[in-house]
Amino acid sequence: MYTRIALSIAALAVPAVLAGPPAQAEDRPSTSGSTVTLPLTGIEQESDVAAPRAGRTEVLTAERGTPAYSLVGVTWADPGAGARVAVHVRTRTGGVWSPWHELHAGVEGTGGTEGGLRGGTEPFWAGRSDGIQVHVVVPDGVLPQDLRAELVDPGDSILDRMPPRASLPTGIGADGRAVKGHADKPAIVARKDWGADESLRDTKFKYTNTVRAAFVHHTADGNDFPCSDSAKVLRAIYRYHVKTNGWADVGYNFLVDKCGTIFEGRAGGTAKPVLGAHTLGFNTDSMGVAAMGTYTTAVPPGRMLIAISRVIAWKLGLDDRNPKGKVTLRSSDGGSRYPKGTTHAFDVISGHRDAFNTECPGQALYDQLPAIRTDVALRVG
Repeated sequence: MYTRIALSIAALAVPAVLAGPPAQAEDRPSTSGSTVTLPLTGIEQESDVAAPRAGRTEVLTAERGTPAYSLVGVTWADPGAGARVAVHVRTRTGGVWSPWHELHAGVEGTGGTEGGLRGGTEPFWAGRSDGIQVHVVVPDGVLPQDLRAELVDPGDSILDRMPPRASLPTGIGADGRAVKGHADKPAIVARKDWGADESLRDTKFKYTNTVRAAFVHHTADGNDFPCSDSAKVLRAIYRYHVKTNGWADVGYNFLVDKCGTIFEGRAGGTAKPVLGAHTLGFNTDSMGVAAMGTYTTAVPPGRMLIAISRVIAWKLGLDDRNPKGKVTLRSSDGGSRYPKGTTHAFDVISGHRDAFNTECPGQALYDQLPAIRTDVALRVG
């Protein structure tokens, strides 16, 4: 069954990545955006019949007007408190309040390498909004301290008004020579071409020894945005990871949107073994690729699956890894599924949930991992 599925994935036509002349640096306005922090305390209104009822209500804000933002997350002081809180938000867009959206806890620390001092939810892309209402309940235990809603504006860029420009659509390096590895390098939209503000991140690059495993994620930030907004979504995730989570850079090495466009994530060189912050305890000797959206029940599009397969095949091919094999990794953090210092044999292509207590990358995407492994094996030959 898996072979048949993978072949059908490989047989789908991959759309050409739209290209155009790159914007010159002097043509690019600031894309840094901004973050507004709202402290969350107590119950501002006695009831809201529309609010979810699973647990004991601890925070229920009124419907608040806010500065313009597009992405929201909720964080707290205790990094390990995610299992004991449930967070829902409503957002106001164009004067209309949305239904309640659940924000999934899943932003874990990074083993001390980049702080990891706060816990929180995955960020949720709401689109251009100017209002919010937050509901936090506690099924068991105590409400974590220092609850905050983080409202992120990704900023505007001239790049948002032109198609994304991908670099190196074949297996050719910057020096004009073939890139090592059996699978060609896929087209990848560089950081400068999705508008990354390089002043936000840590200026020092960190590298691991090699890439022995690939962990697949989803960003859990909603599926309603068009592909033309993917760069904005990525800039907002980047800002949330750096300014809210305190990480050195965006956590993932690569991100893929539903149209199959691959974006460079963490800086340091796409062909190099850049140390990410994607899989607590197992960032060393691994890479992280995230599907943009939520794939708990929504089936990931075929173009997205192809792109995920292509970038994994290229990266694993650089180090001659067997995509259907196993790899033993050592945990560097007891907050993962495995105690610090212990080892575990992972599939070379694994899901985030295989290493951390999370539903990521969503059941619908996780179910596609066998097909992705088969497809990657076909690509690397």
